Amino acid sequence: MTDGTPRTAGPTEPAAPAEKPAARAEKPAEKLAEKPTELTSLERTALYKSLGNPLRRRILDYLGRHGEANSTVLARELGESSGTTSYHLRKLAEQKLIEEIPEKSGGRERWWRSLPFSHTTPDPATMTTEEYAAAEHLALLKIEVDTRLFRRAHEEYRGPQGWAQVQRTGTWMTKTDLHDFVRAYQELLDRYSHPDDAVPEGARRVNLRFYAAPDTGDEGNGALASR
Repeated sequence: MTDGTPRTAGPTEPAAPAEKPAARAEKPAEKLAEKPTELTSLERTALYKSLGNPLRRRILDYLGRHGEANSTVLARELGESSGTTSYHLRKLAEQKLIEEIPEKSGGRERWWRSLPFSHTTPDPATMTTEEYAAAEHLALLKIEVDTRLFRRAHEEYRGPQGWAQVQRTGTWMTKTDLHDFVRAYQELLDRYSHPDDAVPEGARRVNLRFYAAPDTGDEGNGALASR
């Protein structure tokens, strides 16, 4: 399972996953080929717990939508104390989910922006008990969000030319076919996405989800298996 925070603009890296608006130039190969640092089980557990924390998820969502904020702004917008938002901002920074904006920070005032993030969950059979529990909790939260999104897509569907689109299908694939398809899907996302600092007129934020699972005739495989 691959997951990430909203793709946002930053100094250089945040713009990499998105495509330039008009020309749709080819993405530099080295950006796609970068291999993320392998996390330990303890680091993954901490990551899942952070992403499963309701306030930290709201902070990441706010930064993804608005680009930047400090603890005071977040406290006002999220209905928390600035001390609380400051604490969670520091924790998110420790896990490299956000970074400080040095040119805007000074003294005790620190401004933050989110960093591009992508993580592939390992085989659950290789997880420790604590890691699996944290990953399962996070998966259940995502399923709740995705279920609401799925319902919205159906409710707001206005035909093939509308903003809401729904595609469901079944087909025959080898494992190699499926893996190639997933890579091609990611390349399409990179090709048609726009960074926050170069949003064309008429663009809207669009939530997309991708799932693929072999047909077994049994839907009740548990939270992790159903992602």
